[in-house]
Amino acid sequence: MKNTDAEPSYETLEIGTPSDYTSDVYRVYFEVREHEGMVKKIISDFLGAERAEKIGTLTHGYEVELPIQCIPEIVRLLTNENIAIYQVIRYAKTNSTWV
Repeated sequence: MKNTDAEPSYETLEIGTPSDYTSDVYRVYFEVREHEGMVKKIISDFLGAERAEKIGTLTHGYEVELPIQCIPEIVRLLTNENIAIYQVIRYAKTNSTWV
């Protein structure tokens, strides 16, 4: 569901917050210490093959596109593998939707 499709209309104050349960997609940066490709594999497996192709690899982490509500799940998957997360940054909303 997009924020404009909700009934009643989705509260604009909730867009981009932990209360955002829409299918809106955001660019998100995970700053981590990579270990033998494990981080990228965990994120790729979560996203699926098609979305994983869009993962941006940076010096100290990865940029991905996903809904706000997926962030805690990825954090949980990484910490379950004892991977330290140094920061998570949500950038602007993209034009994509999570289907």
